[in-house]
Amino acid sequence: MKIKRRVMIFADSDNITIAAQSFNRRLDWTKIRDYLADSAEGRELIEMVIYVGLPPARQRFEEARKSKEKFIYWAKSNGFVVVTKEGKAKGDEFETNIDVVMAMDALEFALEVRPDIVVLLTGDSDFAYLAEKLRRRGIRVEVAAIGQTLGNELKNSANSVIDLIPIFDQFNSQNNNQECHRIGNINIFN
Repeated sequence: MKIKRRVMIFADSDNITIAAQSFNRRLDWTKIRDYLADSAEGRELIEMVIYVGLPPARQRFEEARKSKEKFIYWAKSNGFVVVTKEGKAKGDEFETNIDVVMAMDALEFALEVRPDIVVLLTGDSDFAYLAEKLRRRGIRVEVAAIGQTLGNELKNSANSVIDLIPIFDQFNSQNNNQECHRIGNINIFN
């Protein structure tokens, strides 16, 4: 009998969505979750938390905000834990600093729950220090990202890296027989 390794996944939704789109790949959140916490590989999912930065509640960001709210509703309805943070306008753009929230949560959850593996679903090198802190606590850190967008500091701080491009391609070939709905800029498969 395989020993089950408990897995927690922390996803930087904006980072991974933008990276996938830049390589013309579709994101299938449920398949990513199932792949990263595959029970056939002896993994037991504790939780997957998706971090979403919300555009400010201002008219010029209304469409983008509605798109993200639809995604949040879908994600919560499909068993994901979603953490949001309100953004602040900076000219025509906005920023949310959701990375800080994700890093603090990941460290807190990891220390309280003590998973065997933490998967950081991001390519953002801002999470390199988090990876190092978790590893010093005896937790295996895996980074799942698109290889070409993965920062060197994060790559070097993790125990291992999972390149998502071949995984997205595998999912897309499987999805050819499924019905696809689009919520904003996110594809949802049934």
